[in-house]
Amino acid sequence: MSAAARDLLAAHPEAGVAFEDRHRRWIEYRPEPRPGLSLADLAPAPRKAAHRLLATGLSPAAFAQAMAVIALEEVLDRREGGRRGRHSEDYRVIVFGAPGDDRWAWRFEGHHLSVSMTVADGRVSPAPVFLGANPARVDALGRPVLRPLGVEEDLGRELLLSLSTGARRAAVVADVAPYDIRTATHPRSEPIAPPGVARADLRPGERALLDQLVALYLGRLPDELAAALDPAGGDLHFAWEGPPQPGTRHYYRIQADDLVIEYDNTTDDGNHAHTVLRRPRGEFGGDILAAHHAGEPHQR
Repeated sequence: MSAAARDLLAAHPEAGVAFEDRHRRWIEYRPEPRPGLSLADLAPAPRKAAHRLLATGLSPAAFAQAMAVIALEEVLDRREGGRRGRHSEDYRVIVFGAPGDDRWAWRFEGHHLSVSMTVADGRVSPAPVFLGANPARVDALGRPVLRPLGVEEDLGRELLLSLSTGARRAAVVADVAPYDIRTATHPRSEPIAPPGVARADLRPGERALLDQLVALYLGRLPDELAAALDPAGGDLHFAWEGPPQPGTRHYYRIQADDLVIEYDNTTDDGNHAHTVLRRPRGEFGGDILAAHHAGEPHQR
């Protein structure tokens, strides 16, 4: 990760800012202005360095999803008749501090994609990680040609439909889905209420599906980073909002002590998806930076 960031900065030092920059604790997945070096301004070699930096924070499957999300900007632009000038180079990368120092961070971000990584004393804090898709599904002859977040949607619905009557009654906390994910672009330290159904109250098969869904989101990260976030079947809750049918506006979330996973499909036709992996206490390096400032020993 440090090497990839140094390669980028060697070609474009302007991609680097101070670690204390006010934009470090930032997530913006909407088509809004954002800080950082635009991919549109990069020659092929430094653009490849930016992609390689992104790849250090994602698993191979999640990196493929991220590249599909970026490509969808061109699909969306065509659907809109070019009215908003969307393009697949409208993504920015920024490095906070000096890679390899005792604390530094980076972010790769644009419409429907925001990946933040913070490093302190050789430890990586990997959150938040946001992936969205508009359109969420592109079909040919009624079959999907491109569906980057299809597994997240299908497995969440499979879990809901597998629940017993009582468990589903506890899990479905609203008949209408929200307009967007509940955490949006803001830090959130308090759990989202109501929590839904507890993992402890599920049958074995239902618990296995919930654990698989959590593993899917943690699997967006390289194995060593995902292992550090695994709640290991702890105090997990699953909540659903909206109808269960595909092609409708729907939403679900999973919460644990320091983990929030959200999925929503925000249009009436169920074809605009948002997903996010967040850590209320640990994102943007909150956990590892606290340990760093406390002077605790760390493994390098």
